[in-house]
Amino acid sequence: MTNSEWVIDLKNVDKTFVGPAGPIHALRSVNLQVAPGEFVGVMGPSGSGKSTLLNMITGIDRPTNGDVRVIGAQLNDLSENTLARWRGKNVGVIFQFFQLLPTLTIIENVMLPMDFCRVWKPRERPERAIHLLDQVGLADQAHKLPNTLSGGQQQRAAIARALANDPPLVMGDEPTGNLDSKAADKVFNLFEALVNQGKTFMMVTHNVDLASRVPRVVDVLDGELFDNGTSKT
Repeated sequence: MTNSEWVIDLKNVDKTFVGPAGPIHALRSVNLQVAPGEFVGVMGPSGSGKSTLLNMITGIDRPTNGDVRVIGAQLNDLSENTLARWRGKNVGVIFQFFQLLPTLTIIENVMLPMDFCRVWKPRERPERAIHLLDQVGLADQAHKLPNTLSGGQQQRAAIARALANDPPLVMGDEPTGNLDSKAADKVFNLFEALVNQGKTFMMVTHNVDLASRVPRVVDVLDGELFDNGTSKT
């Protein structure tokens, strides 16, 4: 594949933070290419650099050295405002702790990215949100507040919100970490369905059983990336 065809294309990416005891090398010469429609798992111990890797790909943070190209955009070259707009339209992020706004109903949480990026016409956004909530089995919970839902339900609401703007890339940062095994299995099935629909999905996880179901897994250890498998897609 050419550089422009990769959904994710990292070349010699380093990230160094300056701490009280000196520099901390969070990522070291990371190279990673992910094709459209791949499902990639990211594993590694706490502090190994997994979250930093996700922050590079989503543009939340910038590399110290190296090139980060995602969905055809050279993220190094984008201003903060341009980067925020790009991220809102191209990347859906599913957080471990859901990050639903507690004073908004579930449907309002799902519509928030549409409002921010001005995607879909205002009159179309409620219908779009209900459609997404129906996909994750939560249409009947649309007008409830997040704290009235179970952890599994809140995570499914967070998935619907991540899909609000129909992004080609979805990132999950320990998205099943706070769920019991039954809820985690249901959420993982949703992730597989997204990939079958053509989304590119990357998931950080500590769950070995779930990782064994992912077609391609990369390990991050002391800031270095080790690719352990080739996607079946």
